Amino acid sequence: MNQMLQDTPVKPPETVDPPPVVQHRRFAKPQRIAFVQACWHREVVEECRIAFLTGIEARGIAPAHVDLFEVPGSFEIPLHAQILAKTRRYTAIVAAGLVVDGGIYRHEFVADAVIKALMDVQLRTEVPIFSAVLTPQQFHESSPHVEFFRKHFAVKGIEVAEACANTLLSLERLRGQVAAGIV
Repeated sequence: MNQMLQDTPVKPPETVDPPPVVQHRRFAKPQRIAFVQACWHREVVEECRIAFLTGIEARGIAPAHVDLFEVPGSFEIPLHAQILAKTRRYTAIVAAGLVVDGGIYRHEFVADAVIKALMDVQLRTEVPIFSAVLTPQQFHESSPHVEFFRKHFAVKGIEVAEACANTLLSLERLRGQVAAGIV
């Protein structure tokens, strides 16, 4: 029997190639980002910040170049974003918050006011502002609901990191073209 085993060709174990490493374009100039986070439902919203830091680092911006600012709630984010944008220290600002139903129309009013104000600040200052300010139709303080939104905010953190990095690269290229008289 040993003779038969020796005569049987041995197949090498199959190897699984690791997933390809995604190479993101690099920035020509250093980037600095302000992350403005509402403290209301911090245990949910902080998942966005944690995922954002991971995502932005993968795209070439060190977490040390992201400054965290906390505000009481989402309604306070636009004023902080405006003051930060006016400093010209930041190449982008990310806003994160959870606006929950506090009565009829209240959460929709707050979310709408925040988004409109952030857009206004962005257009006035030419500093891109990214919003991860979310307003679910229904939010309950139950553990399953909180866990669902924690995971959802983690996904949003990765998405906002990608949008932020891609926009900064696009603006860097566009501003270079404008300076060179190409556009």
